[in-house]
Amino acid sequence: MNANSVPFMRSGWPQRLLRTRWVKNGSVLNLVIVKKGEKDIPGLTDTTVPRRLGPKRASRIRKLFNLSKEDDVRKYVVRKPLNKEGKKPRTKAPKIQRLVTPRVLQHKRRRIALKKQRTKKNKEEAAEYAKLLAKRMKEAKEKRQEQIAKRRRLSSLRASTSKSESSQK
Repeated sequence: MNANSVPFMRSGWPQRLLRTRWVKNGSVLNLVIVKKGEKDIPGLTDTTVPRRLGPKRASRIRKLFNLSKEDDVRKYVVRKPLNKEGKKPRTKAPKIQRLVTPRVLQHKRRRIALKKQRTKKNKEEAAEYAKLLAKRMKEAKEKRQEQIAKRRRLSSLRASTSKSESSQK
């Protein structure tokens, strides 16, 4: 900090602080009315301003109008009237989000069907692989048994030939 209490920052003061620090003659106040008094303030508390936009999400539209799941939400959307001179009046409505349509349900059904299909295929492949593995293990075991038997025969032949040779000498 220097003598004027300005910090030594390369970037300087943030814009929000600059405004509050150097603008001394503020002509606009941003206030919220917490409690209403006995008298109305003309132009402020004597008029009610409706909310400009209604809900966009399907569940919130249902909540606002106390609709059941079976009711069509599209009929209850808050629409904005657009009236231009020389043209016929029309309205504008938001695109409803999270709206459960037949297409959405179809996509969900397809997704679930594909998932089931994949699990079924994986189970079949796993069973097939287990069979193949068991077959190969069996073959390897038989081969090992043959080799052991062959070794035993050879060793018994050697032993018998060595006995016969020793007895001949």
